[in-house]
Amino acid sequence: MATHRIADGLFLVDLDLAEPEGFRRFLSAWVIRDGPAAVVVDPGPAATLPQLLEGLEELGVTGVEVVLLTHIHIDHAGGTGLLLNRHRGARVVCHPRAIPHLVDPSTLWEGSRKVLGALAEAYGPITPVPPDRVGFSPTLEATGRGIAALPTPGHAPHHLAFRAGAWFFAGELGGVRYPLPGGDYWRPATPPPFRHDVFRESLETVKGRAGGLCCLGHYGAVTGAEEVLAQASEQLDLWVEAVRRHRRMTGEEFEEAVLASLRAEDPRFGRFRDLPADVRNRERYFLANTLKGLRGWVEKQG
Repeated sequence: MATHRIADGLFLVDLDLAEPEGFRRFLSAWVIRDGPAAVVVDPGPAATLPQLLEGLEELGVTGVEVVLLTHIHIDHAGGTGLLLNRHRGARVVCHPRAIPHLVDPSTLWEGSRKVLGALAEAYGPITPVPPDRVGFSPTLEATGRGIAALPTPGHAPHHLAFRAGAWFFAGELGGVRYPLPGGDYWRPATPPPFRHDVFRESLETVKGRAGGLCCLGHYGAVTGAEEVLAQASEQLDLWVEAVRRHRRMTGEEFEEAVLASLRAEDPRFGRFRDLPADVRNRERYFLANTLKGLRGWVEKQG
């Protein structure tokens, strides 16, 4: 069990998967606690719900008030319905476009299986959310804190970030991080269909509104949320340009050329070589989808 106190009233619960390999320090849920009451941000997939429930018990949480979903991809929201079955007083806040897919997740589940294959099965199926327990609100109060929902499309059209005082829950707006001594590994999260203009506009929209602590979907917390998002914007531009330079290549040749360029040009991605071997394998899996999204955008631009 790994529950980490990040700040007074703020905790990260690790949601590691045993299989496939390398899925550690990748999935997590955020918990805002006020005594026995809590807000959960992105409860994770169904397969890791036991870890989340154990973490809530360890923290002395007896009632989840609100579940905040930055987006409804299966690794962030697949366990939401199951969590609501255990906490009958909880309600869900998500983007309006996400609500129908939580109430009837059949299309979301089939799409996840089509894109992720065996990984979707490892994450586990999606349990429906009762329609009277899910909605959108730009502002709300829970655990004695005011929370603002900020539309931030880019990683997904229905992506939200949440601001709770000095805490900014970025989902995948800031990219994917793996903490390393001497400098962390980072990469963008740009699955297809990707739109560079929309993602950059979201990063611009939250400038000055991101608070002090950036709480990432993947993975951990970093001080200086404004700087995190500025660096994410710079990295995104760099990756789009690298894909543009190599767009006439195909298949593995394209991927190898782009990633070789980025390892040399992007010091944050250059830490790839320092990742543990199993985490490198995990990242190779996701990098193909990241580049697919980027390439789709570049080719549409001509």
